[in-house]
Amino acid sequence: MSETQKNNPLHGKTLAFILDYLVEYYGWDDLSTYVNINCFKSNPSIKSSLKFLRKTEWAREQVEHLYINTARNRGDL
Repeated sequence: MSETQKNNPLHGKTLAFILDYLVEYYGWDDLSTYVNINCFKSNPSIKSSLKFLRKTEWAREQVEHLYINTARNRGDL
């Protein structure tokens, strides 16, 4: 592992992996409570959510932050 990525909990994790992890753990309803974006509330799907998150930095950052906190609390990091 390179020195620059040694302490990065997102290193090697794709956005699709992160979203799958969160949807599996929380479900769409609870996920939309933690990250208040419409693509999690109205007819949610992995594909449409990934498209939105790749274009919207603030939403992606919120999802990544939730993943880090959730994975640490569950002992997955």
